[in-house]
This record gives sequence, structure tokens and C-alpha cells, in this order.
Amino acid sequence: MAKVLIVDDAAFMRISIKNSLSKNGFDVVGEAENGAVAVEKYRELSPDIVTMDITMPVMGGLDALKAIIGMDPGARVIMVSAMGQEAIVRDAVLSGARGFIVKPFKEDGLLSALNKLS
Repeated sequence: MAKVLIVDDAAFMRISIKNSLSKNGFDVVGEAENGAVAVEKYRELSPDIVTMDITMPVMGGLDALKAIIGMDPGARVIMVSAMGQEAIVRDAVLSGARGFIVKPFKEDGLLSALNKLS
């Protein structure tokens, strides 16, 4: 069972992702409301997969992604954002993201993306 860290500044989105993953066999080991907390929790929890929002206060998702990849080049991070513009997707992938899910997402799309990494 893959351990997942959920990163999103919206509590309802963290709950939605957590519920979808928990009922489908993933172990949600932590949540973070911004990129700075995500980097700390990644170091502390060593999750197998991270779902990362892009637009957040304090530290955005792209900066957090770069910090996590800097610590662990093998980190498996999937970006989850309402911002699906091509340039942002390209930046995320070039920075080390393993996938990109656009909000609002369907549960099967989320599960498919994570199952490819676990």
C-alpha cells in the first residue's frame, strides 16, 4: 500500500483526495496546507507519492516540487491543480513531476495516475 502525502491549501480538496485514496487502498500518511509544510512533512514522513497543488500561500507547488526533488531525485510527485495551462504543465514535468491532474478531477483519473506510480 503506497504512502501518500496530500498537499493543497484548500481543506475540502485535501479531504476529497484523502477520502478517494483511503477507500481505494492508499495510506494517507500526512497533509500539508502549503509548500513549505510539504517539504518538512516529506522529510519527516518519507511518503511514496505526493499530490501537490500549484497555487498556495507561503511556498507554491512548483517551488516545493523543486525542493523535494532536490532532497530526493527519485520522489514521485503528481501535480493537482486547476491551472492546466501548457506552460505550467511543462514547468512541472521539467522540474520532476511524474504526472499532472487538472481540477476538478474524476476519482478514476486520480486513482489511475497514482496507481501508475505505486
